[in-house]
Amino acid sequence: MQKIVLILSLVLFFNKTQAQDTTENKLGTWYMLNGSHKISEKYSLKTAIHFRYFELATEYQQEIYRLGVNYKINKSLDFTFGTVYSITDVSYKTNSPDLYEYRFYQDLSFKKKWKAFSVKHRVRLAQRFRRQNFENKTTHRIRYGLFLSYPVSRKLTAYGFNEIFIKFAKRAFGQNRTGFGFFQKLINQLRLRAGYMYTQFSKTKSHRLQIGFILNTNHKKNKI
Repeated sequence: MQKIVLILSLVLFFNKTQAQDTTENKLGTWYMLNGSHKISEKYSLKTAIHFRYFELATEYQQEIYRLGVNYKINKSLDFTFGTVYSITDVSYKTNSPDLYEYRFYQDLSFKKKWKAFSVKHRVRLAQRFRRQNFENKTTHRIRYGLFLSYPVSRKLTAYGFNEIFIKFAKRAFGQNRTGFGFFQKLINQLRLRAGYMYTQFSKTKSHRLQIGFILNTNHKKNKI
């Protein structure tokens, strides 16, 4: 827990050193509740609710609701098909029409162990149906992410990741996310996540604090 407090303190200090009142120099925050709910030996439900802000707890940016069905192919490989609904305020301290989006996504994840490290590769396809100011637009993109975690102690795990977004458009590069932080086990079913994420877009950048909980439940019926 001390390491989590330290990382949050460092990131908050970084935010205070920013002088200009622009979204690039503000430390925004993602408040998250993610879940994995096992319903059989092979299937589980993936859930997520995110509330995102341009600043620490003000200047609303986005809310996201995610639901997916995960199929475990084997111990290393799994596939998820899901849907997302989001509302986004694309402006910072100005008035503009909100962006509403329905999205389908497909994940293919490969997990392995490298000494004490847990390594996950994830490829995600997304079909995005967006509506803003009475105009509809359909876009597609692919994401590749590399995720690492390392057990610091019995209850504390450090993590780091990098994920790149590629659009099926003339300007292919969408964004690149890099982040790190800690998972703190609270009880068997619940973990706290605290970390920092830097995102590089084609013309801008952002700094985000990520705070949330991860809930894992098991609804699989035991064999008699």
